[in-house]
Amino acid sequence: MNRDDISVRMGFVLLPQFTMGAFAAFADLLGLLDAQTDTAGPCAWEVVADTLIPVRSASGIQVVPTDLLGDPLRFDYVVLVGGPLAPAAEAGPALAAWLRQAARGGRHLVGLCNAVYPLARAGVLAGHRLCVGGDQYRDFTDRFPAIAPERIVTERPAVFDRRRITCAGGAAVTDVAARILRRHLPEADVRRALRCLQFEAGGAPSGQIQPPPPGIPADSPPAVRRAALVIEQYAGQIPGLDDLAGRLGLSARQLQRLFRQHLDTTPQAYARGVRLRQAAWMLRHTDKTIAAIASDCGFADAAHMGRAFRAIHGMAPGAWRRANEKNTV
Repeated sequence: MNRDDISVRMGFVLLPQFTMGAFAAFADLLGLLDAQTDTAGPCAWEVVADTLIPVRSASGIQVVPTDLLGDPLRFDYVVLVGGPLAPAAEAGPALAAWLRQAARGGRHLVGLCNAVYPLARAGVLAGHRLCVGGDQYRDFTDRFPAIAPERIVTERPAVFDRRRITCAGGAAVTDVAARILRRHLPEADVRRALRCLQFEAGGAPSGQIQPPPPGIPADSPPAVRRAALVIEQYAGQIPGLDDLAGRLGLSARQLQRLFRQHLDTTPQAYARGVRLRQAAWMLRHTDKTIAAIASDCGFADAAHMGRAFRAIHGMAPGAWRRANEKNTV
């Protein structure tokens, strides 16, 4: 194949315990476009790694890399495919150096699922907005405290910010792949490939919302789901009602009415419940003092948290911690 015939080149890096579905969603779309495209050059892609040892996915299926990392500038896009959970270990220094080389060369860096972690560790997300799964937000901010919270997006499944693209995973991966490929191939070709995959063409990842937190019905209005995601994300510094409503383009009264209608509670009460759930988790799983937990969870002080905690659990935080010590992991 003549290199001049290639419209876009992609290098995939599969992280340990990567999500096979995310990789397959991207690769299937590339393969279909390669087979069906008549009016533009094909897509070229390969799986690269620092060794040719098979990489095991979260499902147990292994994929053998097709080449070593080599020169990242041979790719237009470097796509890291991670797994569904926060990684147990960070990527090694060789991959981090390779990613920095790609960034210096102006290449697009794409992080799927938890691949946002090695991108952050390599220092290639500085100054960019990025997408983190809502259930990984606290772990991510603990690991990367230098990344400003306002740059971390949890209420949307994908974020495109210049040459950095991050995606929380799921069905949004196909949207992300399609949006990238539309930059290089005719719209009609991309739509035809999406139809072959039985995927609704034209979705925009930036306009979707991540799955709602537990307890929020999936059919709740978008404003309610977004508000709940923001509250979960900023549990320790939840915005005031007016600020929260303003982010959603609503008045405080409108947001209050939506919460009462669909959740039978108020935004303030929902936020208090989030703080208390977080406090209970920290009491059980950390050795932080009660005062430190109260501060982390957005309470005025330990006494404030204690009153709210007793109202729900029927005992003081210290007593609750002792009663649950045997369940600590």
